[in-house]
Amino acid sequence: MLVAVYIPLMPVSAADALEIQGVIHRFSNSFDLKDWPGLETCFTPDLYTDYSDLRGTPPESMDAKQYVALRRQALQDLKTHHQCGNHEIEGNRRQATCRTSMTIDRLEPASQERFTTHCCYVFGLQKTRAGWKINRITQKVLWNEGNASIHSGVQ
Repeated sequence: MLVAVYIPLMPVSAADALEIQGVIHRFSNSFDLKDWPGLETCFTPDLYTDYSDLRGTPPESMDAKQYVALRRQALQDLKTHHQCGNHEIEGNRRQATCRTSMTIDRLEPASQERFTTHCCYVFGLQKTRAGWKINRITQKVLWNEGNASIHSGVQ
């Protein structure tokens, strides 16, 4: 007989919090630097994503390589700047969540058209032998500004 064990989430240790923030910062900066291999290091092999607020598509599971390939395709021709902060982290020694405020600025260089998303992300993270890795991403859009048509990832 399997018995469900409730593992309470609480503030993580200072060392884990710093490592988790580092993963979220690498995630953000990798888009802006077009560092696709660096982006992939942020994830577990399998990833759950929910960008339904931005794209109107249902949540989905995919492998990390597919996630990176899709982001690369959607953003390769845009300049981006991801700014994140207000990290709220809780968890235990094996899993954590990090709610983060983010502003994503996108610029299409030829036309100078802009599209900006103000949002909150909820990241699920798992402690692995290689450190903390993102295994879940949910983006909640607060509002958008500008020309969404410059971003092929928006429907």
